[in-house]
Amino acid sequence: MTVRIVGYRYTVGLCREIIVNSDQHERIATGAGFIAALDQSGGSTSKALRLYGIADDAYADELQMFDLIHQMRCRIIASRAFDGDRVIGAILFEETMERQIDGRDAADYLWIEKRVVPFLRVDKGLDDVSRGVQLMKPIPDLDELLERACSKGIFGTKMRSVIQSADPGGIQAIASQQFDVGIQILAAGLMPILEPEIDIRSPSKREAEDMLKPLLLAGLDQLDDGQQVMFKLTLPEEDDFYLDLVEHPKVLRLVALSGGYTRDEANARLARNRRVVASFSRALTEGLSVDQNQDAFNATLDESVRGIYEASIT
Repeated sequence: MTVRIVGYRYTVGLCREIIVNSDQHERIATGAGFIAALDQSGGSTSKALRLYGIADDAYADELQMFDLIHQMRCRIIASRAFDGDRVIGAILFEETMERQIDGRDAADYLWIEKRVVPFLRVDKGLDDVSRGVQLMKPIPDLDELLERACSKGIFGTKMRSVIQSADPGGIQAIASQQFDVGIQILAAGLMPILEPEIDIRSPSKREAEDMLKPLLLAGLDQLDDGQQVMFKLTLPEEDDFYLDLVEHPKVLRLVALSGGYTRDEANARLARNRRVVASFSRALTEGLSVDQNQDAFNATLDESVRGIYEASIT
């Protein structure tokens, strides 16, 4: 099986110079800790709000919904429990990148106040299921979005597609699309996180993992010398299954998604996979509530951060 990669070239531009002249690259490459996924959008935003204790009838439209999720994200990021000693990066939704936290642009606040490296989710959601997978929808204004991300101080990007069954053609299409878009992102001077998620409920999850990994290795082999990407992958059925990706010179860091596992199960699985760090979303915010006072909120978040951190430093 092969991966088709389009012919983008890596260019040295404004964002690349910012990366080279900062320690963000080194922090992501070697820092002890995990990457917080704070990039819920669309339907996942309403679900996150419900889990936080805000019902659907608490807002009248999408703008109010995004105002409420921004307040939740600000509360998390500003908490003393959300610190750069344990959180090395955070993935933002586009709406969050365009907003401020305590008077600063969100990405600047993360890096300057917290020493947390900012990433941006750039995908526009998923297509319908075809050949056992959901490809990313087209991203027609990606170049313009990447330019704005550069101007906002974003270090890297993330985009998600989903594998639901072990269909060879579908999984190859997933890998090809992820690398195609990833190389476009590299050309803009940003670090791409490729996220070909495998649904944890898939009855052929293990078979899908066996199909996906060689395609990811083949894609890496087609990158130019000196280029690196990151992967965000579902926690595998076999411990250390992705260790050859972790150790690959063209992989800056491999992070894991919680994928619907409880935080305890996700942490236990993560701890058994050496040098893989977390990039959890729902598992990170598990137990947080809009009704908690600040002390209770901080204590709950601190427990979550501590557990995910400890699982990430194995």
